[in-house]
Amino acid sequence: MYFGELPTSQATGCYLAHSLKAAGLHLKKGHRLSEGEVATLEAAGVASLTVARLDAGDIHEDEAAQRFAASAAGAGTIVAPPFTGRVNLYAEHAGILQLDEDAILSANMIDPAITMATLEPFAPVEKGRMLATAKIIPLAAEERHLGAAAAAIQGAIRVAPYTAKRVAVVSTTLPHLKGQVIGKTLAALQDRLRPSGSVISAHLEVPHTYPDLKEALGTLDPAGFDLLIIFGASAVVDVNDIIPSALRSAGGNIEHFGMPVDPGNLLVLGSFAGKPAIGAPGCARSPQENGFDWVLNRLLADLPITAGQIKAMGVGGLLKEIYSRPQPREEEVDEAHRKRQSAAIILAAGQSRRTGDHNKLLARVHGVPIIRQVALSAIESKVDRVHVVVGKEGDAIQKALQGLSVQVVHNERAEAGLSTSVAAGINSLPDSIEIAVMLLGDMPEIAATHVNELLAGYEPNAGKLIGVATCEGKRGNPVLWDRRFFSPLTRLHGDIGGKPVMEENAEAIYTIELGRTARLDLDDPTALDHFGAKMGSFSLKSDA
Repeated sequence: MYFGELPTSQATGCYLAHSLKAAGLHLKKGHRLSEGEVATLEAAGVASLTVARLDAGDIHEDEAAQRFAASAAGAGTIVAPPFTGRVNLYAEHAGILQLDEDAILSANMIDPAITMATLEPFAPVEKGRMLATAKIIPLAAEERHLGAAAAAIQGAIRVAPYTAKRVAVVSTTLPHLKGQVIGKTLAALQDRLRPSGSVISAHLEVPHTYPDLKEALGTLDPAGFDLLIIFGASAVVDVNDIIPSALRSAGGNIEHFGMPVDPGNLLVLGSFAGKPAIGAPGCARSPQENGFDWVLNRLLADLPITAGQIKAMGVGGLLKEIYSRPQPREEEVDEAHRKRQSAAIILAAGQSRRTGDHNKLLARVHGVPIIRQVALSAIESKVDRVHVVVGKEGDAIQKALQGLSVQVVHNERAEAGLSTSVAAGINSLPDSIEIAVMLLGDMPEIAATHVNELLAGYEPNAGKLIGVATCEGKRGNPVLWDRRFFSPLTRLHGDIGGKPVMEENAEAIYTIELGRTARLDLDDPTALDHFGAKMGSFSLKSDA
């Protein structure tokens, strides 16, 4: 394939390397130039074009991607039509993604022009989920390389379908275990079973003792279940502990104890009445992904799971921490009496685009700038310090805050979006700060009492680590963050706040209902006027 610049007169039949707008034509990258288009461009004075010209033995990117993807597609996959040298593979049905990793690696090694990217092996997928994408990076691939890559990757991507299972559950109990814990555990399990159409066919609650569990297992009808799961009131700490011992004594077998996946270490894998059996680790009570999911999903898809396969799960087995899970080996301290240092971060680096020449944060209510009102509320609350993140209008904002005990943080990258201000605020905090309350600079109805309510709801021992103000149940602002989320917040990109971090850690969220205050929007002149805020020479932007 020739790639480079050619006189326009020689470009007929070539493919554009870059999108082009000229002479009334809007031509996209990869477009094959016709004789008429070349003539039009020449007449408009376009002297040369950067193009690709295919040689004998070259295959256009769309055809090459289609052939490569079709070769990779195995059972349970759908191959989509090509576009710009890309073809996606989708799941034909719900199940578990199976990959021939060696075959995919071999195919990717043949020519850097020919690539296949996939989800991780054994990923649970729903019908229609994208599994992989074949991409031809330049505008064409050589036939000889394409043939070798297609042969290497033959049938390497498959989806093992789920089969509906009847699941028998035994929950052991101890006096300290609250009844609602078992209810929440069953609800989380039902959510895990739903994609496969599986159901809980039987549930027994028995005291957490060897005789009681052994007796309960003996009452189960083998014809009534396909899979057994035991949720212990106390974690299994040895292969001879209550759950594995009772399972063996009741006629079952233990295949393996423990797994190199965290959370999920204390899992028991065995069989009972010829059916798979799992002694679930404590983290299986949480809806968040853990090692229990990795084993359960394979069983629901009738994929074999052996001790050796569990041992091989260590690479990639360090999963996201479940923050609501207690840390049993942490030094025990009286958390109720330990003072945690907190800070308020006020985001005030926005560009106020909807208010034209005026910065809405400088608009005045009863003669006081909106940003100053927000800062005063933060100062009057129980936080230990207040940081205000400013951008282009930093000097004017700082003037409006004159005399207040705040630290002004300049965000030189404010125009890149809200996430940069979140990161600037977090990075400005000293190491002693364990809690950050994030406020928006244009919410003057937020009072010190509202910030204090968020602080009062914070209970790290109970897993209440992200406090969200709500209006009739809808999330708003401000938001409280435990320190363990500071790092994920600094890795956000674009014009977004902390929503992605919330979505990944839903189990750590608690809410404080504040009514309309939590969602008050003063983004435009009309809203400011209705609120009673006045704009004038004092609110003009520096470049107005």
